[in-house]
Amino acid sequence: MASTSATLSWASTSWLNSHNPTKSTNQTTSAFVVVAQKKARKIRKIILKEDVADLGTKGDLLEVKPGYFRNYLLPMGMAQIVTPRLIKEMRMEVERIEAEKRRVKEEAEQLALMFQTVGAFKVKRKTAKGKQIFGSVTSQDLVDIIKVQLQRDVDKKIITLPEIRETGEYLAELKLHPEVTAQIRLNVYGN
Repeated sequence: MASTSATLSWASTSWLNSHNPTKSTNQTTSAFVVVAQKKARKIRKIILKEDVADLGTKGDLLEVKPGYFRNYLLPMGMAQIVTPRLIKEMRMEVERIEAEKRRVKEEAEQLALMFQTVGAFKVKRKTAKGKQIFGSVTSQDLVDIIKVQLQRDVDKKIITLPEIRETGEYLAELKLHPEVTAQIRLNVYGN
């Protein structure tokens, strides 16, 4: 065994001396130079085609392990490998969606401005003694009035009304867009 270690140490020393010109050849060392390579980290860059629980939403750019992509995401049709063409298509789709969102918001702002300039909507109800009215004014009643007066279809789900059981003036709120609301005045009177 001693001869093997001496041979190894001699071989490594001669290799060191030939590759390291700063060391002199008179010194002998019995050290080995080990060049270690790191394990390569294998990942795949993907784009999700649909929402995946605990991973991301549609259109997200992610890095996943190749086995997860190959065995689950790809066969289920949930993801694609990123390519320059796919990134370009995705950017165009995002721009188109953003433009559509801006257009919808502008329409909602114009509609809100129109509702504010109209003034008060008049609602006629049968009254009992004093200010009491029979029944109440509901959001469906307001939808019908808007359709008759402005020729606009409005969903009754976006209307927030206070409880109206007496004659008088009230404010109703229409949530036309997540960022745009309009207030409408209602004038409830008896016959």
